[in-house]
Order: sequence, then C-alpha cells, then structure tokens
Amino acid sequence: MRRLLLALPFALLPLAVAQAHDDHDHDHDHAHGTLAAHEHGVASLNAVLDDSTLELQLVSPAMNLVGFEHAASSDADKAKVAAARQQLEQPLKLFALPAAAGCKEDSQELESPLFGDAPEADDDDGDAHEHGHEHADVHAHYQLTCANPGKLTQVDLAPLFKAFPATQKINVQAIGPNGQKGLETIPGKAVVAF
Repeated sequence: MRRLLLALPFALLPLAVAQAHDDHDHDHDHAHGTLAAHEHGVASLNAVLDDSTLELQLVSPAMNLVGFEHAASSDADKAKVAAARQQLEQPLKLFALPAAAGCKEDSQELESPLFGDAPEADDDDGDAHEHGHEHADVHAHYQLTCANPGKLTQVDLAPLFKAFPATQKINVQAIGPNGQKGLETIPGKAVVAF
C-alpha cells in the first residue's frame, strides 16, 4: 500500500504538469514524493483508497497551519504549534468521511521542523524565502481502515479548511475504485469524490 501511495504523484505527473501554474522558481521535490512547490495558502493531499484501507498524506507550508515558519520560541508561538499539532492528530475531525463507511484510524505520522523534527536534507539547500527565512512544511500521513469501503464515496475537506483558514486551496491527487484523478479544492468546493 505504501508503494502505491508513493507512486501516486508519478502516476498523476502528466495531470500535474498540465495544471502547473506556479509562479515560484524554486520547486521542492520532497522526500515524501510530493511534487508541489512550497506556496503559502496552498497544500497538497494524496488520497488512496485500496480495498478497505484509506491513506491520506497532507503536505502544507507551516504558514497555513500556524501563521509562521520559524522555530517557535515565544510562548504564543509554542501554543500555536501545540494547537495545530493537536488538530492534526485527529484526522477524523479534519477529513469528513461518510459515517456509513465505518472508518477508524490505524496509524499516523506527523513531521515538521516545528515539531522538533530535523529538517529534510532537500529543505536544507539554502533556498531562503523572499522574506529571508527557510521554508518549513508539515507532513501528515494517516492510514485508516474502513469497515464498509463501498460506502466511502467521498472525502469532505471542509473541516480542514475551517480548522486552518489560511489554507486557501488544496491540490488533491486521488486513487480509488473509479480510477485516478487530480483536482483543486477550495473552501466552497471541498468535496473529493472517489
């Protein structure tokens, strides 16, 4: 399953290239297989439904989630990071799934320099943002098991947009029983159908 999730960006590469409209000159090819550039307000989500397993991989600039990308040193910044992490640790509250699907969380991994994780090797390339600081992304990977996967017809990202209002768009790459697709979601159009 993990190989399938990691292969997703490459399977959808032609679609991603066709939709590319990034103004940044500095694309990052993250170790987690994400092909999106670091752009404030924009996150990416890979979603794979394989039999009864749903895998979700969210990658977002920290700016979208906590309002900054520097290491948290003040009590206020530390509180913002702790609050964002607490929200990210509850995927069933961020991703609205049909109750009839009976999905339960199996595992999760959260990584970010803001959480005390070491920066990724490719993030340490000295590519400073126009404001003079390094990029900091948050990587969240969730694996869920659904008792009735046939009832899992969609994932609604509205709760994620509500929890992190600085996120203006989420680029989604999805593989499900009806094939693969790529789409952009925004707060007013946040449903991804499988």
